[in-house]
Amino acid sequence: MEEVRDGKVEKLAILFERHHVILYNFFLRLTANRSISEDLVQDVFFRILRYRHTYRGESKFTIWMYQISRNAHVDYLRKRKEEIPLDEQWTVPLSREQSPAENLEQEEKITLLRQALAKLPLKKREILVLSRFHNLKYREIAELLSCNTGTVKAYVHRATKQLGEIYFELSGGMVS
Repeated sequence: MEEVRDGKVEKLAILFERHHVILYNFFLRLTANRSISEDLVQDVFFRILRYRHTYRGESKFTIWMYQISRNAHVDYLRKRKEEIPLDEQWTVPLSREQSPAENLEQEEKITLLRQALAKLPLKKREILVLSRFHNLKYREIAELLSCNTGTVKAYVHRATKQLGEIYFELSGGMVS
């Protein structure tokens, strides 16, 4: 990124190749929409190019990239100003080792989990996606959110607890 900042903009292609799938999955988990996620990835790399002069290299590039990603997502939500419904674009890989009934049960659990995740407030959903799906360390999330690690731990705990409550409610109070 330092080379991109210093004028070698062709190096952005390397960063794109390394990070576009990760960003796409990040946005897909936040929006549940493939087309919007693709557009947001493009917007992030456009912003990286546009604001390359602001990159200081004081923290990891991915932290800076996720900050730009969060801003792009917030800007998108401000423009849209309505709830983004989950659609049926996600598919669940079926296991050959399980019976069709077990595959169906697993698919139903995953669908319920996605619905529960979609019902979480954006900040809690975002923190869970970053920590659980993108494996960012709590200190990296704290740096991204400009808070301390303890705050992130507490927020992850509360988000996980609320996710469990929503999942339990969606499942009709059935523990699986």
